[in-house]
Amino acid sequence: MFTIEHDFDATVITLVDEGTDKGVPLQEDVVINAFEDCVTVEQYDPRQDRMQKITLSLAQLRDLGAALDLPEGVYRLRRPENGPG
Repeated sequence: MFTIEHDFDATVITLVDEGTDKGVPLQEDVVINAFEDCVTVEQYDPRQDRMQKITLSLAQLRDLGAALDLPEGVYRLRRPENGPG
């Protein structure tokens, strides 16, 4: 399950673990904040009793999206020659 909210400066997506696999412990919610210049991913860590946050640049997010569909290896995405600078 997930929710999508549009705030003033970000789109906020929350991923909720519903426990579809029997016997596998539920994970904490994952909150993704999509800003104009970056994306943050947050998840509560009960062992440390605090939120953990990762910030991805838009280039890192683009690379992550591409990596999900590629086999093992090392890659560099190229911009189209006539694309934005």
